[in-house]
Amino acid sequence: MWLTIYLLITVALFILYAIIILLYRKWFIKLQPFPIPETFEPKINFSIIIPARNEEKNIIPCLQSIFNQNYPEYLFEVIVIDDHSTDETASLIKQFQQQHRNVKLICLEDKLDGEKLNSYKKKAIENGIKSSAGDWIITTDADCAVTKNWLLSFAAIIQKEDPVFVAAPVAFSNNGTILSTFQNLDFTTLQGITAASVSAGFHSMCNGANLAYKRSTFYEVNGFNGIDKIASGDDMMLMNKIRQKFPTQLAFLFSKDAIVTTDPMPDWKSFLNQRIRWASKADHLKDKNVFGVLLLVYLLNLFLFLMPLLAFFKPMVLLIWLLFLLLKSFVELLFLLPVGKFFEQSFISFPFFQPMHIAYTVIAGWFGKFGNYHWKGRQVK
Repeated sequence: MWLTIYLLITVALFILYAIIILLYRKWFIKLQPFPIPETFEPKINFSIIIPARNEEKNIIPCLQSIFNQNYPEYLFEVIVIDDHSTDETASLIKQFQQQHRNVKLICLEDKLDGEKLNSYKKKAIENGIKSSAGDWIITTDADCAVTKNWLLSFAAIIQKEDPVFVAAPVAFSNNGTILSTFQNLDFTTLQGITAASVSAGFHSMCNGANLAYKRSTFYEVNGFNGIDKIASGDDMMLMNKIRQKFPTQLAFLFSKDAIVTTDPMPDWKSFLNQRIRWASKADHLKDKNVFGVLLLVYLLNLFLFLMPLLAFFKPMVLLIWLLFLLLKSFVELLFLLPVGKFFEQSFISFPFFQPMHIAYTVIAGWFGKFGNYHWKGRQVK
């Protein structure tokens, strides 16, 4: 009797999950790439905010990619906030400033006067915005690289559609290892869901490595007030606040010119800590649609994660579990194939990673709710 109930619940969860995934597919297919008009003349003044902590290997390539793009330098500034780095990050930025006057360096340690925080990144961004002069804020990370038309594509959609917040795509590089390939598949899936959901107005998702918002809008929603004690969420939680006040003025920049590229985590420990950090903000989200989808995904994966254990009592359950994995992979691939086409990614190996994906989802979700994690050399609650 108990096994029948368990399987019926799993079937119900799977049906709901399949419906949502197919809706994402429908919304994603409707997206049309945003073109930059040939005669476009940019007028938007940007302040690019980059928090950096121990990024001596990445910060110069990041800055070089920004200054190599097709956008007038008089229309943007770059503000790097050094978050208590113990390496050569700050000195490298100072050297770069000698060639580019529109680069500012802020030392977060000087702004805090010894104060201990749970979210240093939000405080870094907040201080960067205080020092900014641009009408629009763009945030990215110190380990990212942007395309030559990155700012141009943002300016084009802003001048055409007049939004107050713009989310844009992020992609992982892939060095061919199992870990890198797995992260690439997983992250590209999240990016596809982000594009589909924001475009459809279903819920609010974004990534702080590539988003833009009006400077005035940041202050109209009182910035990070109310979410500043939460370690993560400088992107989605802020987006939620802006969506509540400006529900029809959010946009997704669906353009390959806007893709920001970053490296995946170098090892499994770093990967799990990253995903735990992302999961930690789930129950703080006020968007009921986001929370509902995340809860459904977690419950389905939890039931599938535990199912092989039941095979010790009923061996036939293992065959049922394998059937669920095949069905889940089939439904997800229906969504992922058009996503992969946009991001130029192959998902042929995706079904083989299904057990690994289920396990990490359950583990990261659990520790995101009940545990601590380490990030950038800090233990975070």
